[in-house]
Amino acid sequence: MSDKDTDTSNTAKPPVTLHPVYTVTDIQKKVRILDGTKVMYSAWVELFNLHARGYEVLDHITSEPPAKDDPSYAQWMKIDAIVLQWIYSTLSEEYLLRVLEEPSTALQVWNRVKAIFHNNKGPRCAALQTRFVILKLSSMPSLEAYC
Repeated sequence: MSDKDTDTSNTAKPPVTLHPVYTVTDIQKKVRILDGTKVMYSAWVELFNLHARGYEVLDHITSEPPAKDDPSYAQWMKIDAIVLQWIYSTLSEEYLLRVLEEPSTALQVWNRVKAIFHNNKGPRCAALQTRFVILKLSSMPSLEAYC
């Protein structure tokens, strides 16, 4: 009988796989910086959601974290910190300063960003309606610009 036949190390543990989130090196190449002018909120959300889904972290911006006594909590929080870094690095300085609080989860910051853009819909609508009502064709350079 050879050493190979008596070797019990052949019952090796399955290889540990690296979570896809750890392979992202530059989020800004995939999700542009939300500044409210060049990149609008709806486009930023769509790009971020696609990225989060592709890297298997969508639950970090859609669900609460597991309970602290859950065995997956520590790993979940490590991944959440990366998703949080993604959010922070894709916000303009203006928006970053408005949502930056310690401690935060990715979901909490995601909801703060959402509130910035959704909480002003009423006043924004009223302002646009006022601008529309007082708009006169004579103040516009062309009919196309007026329309």
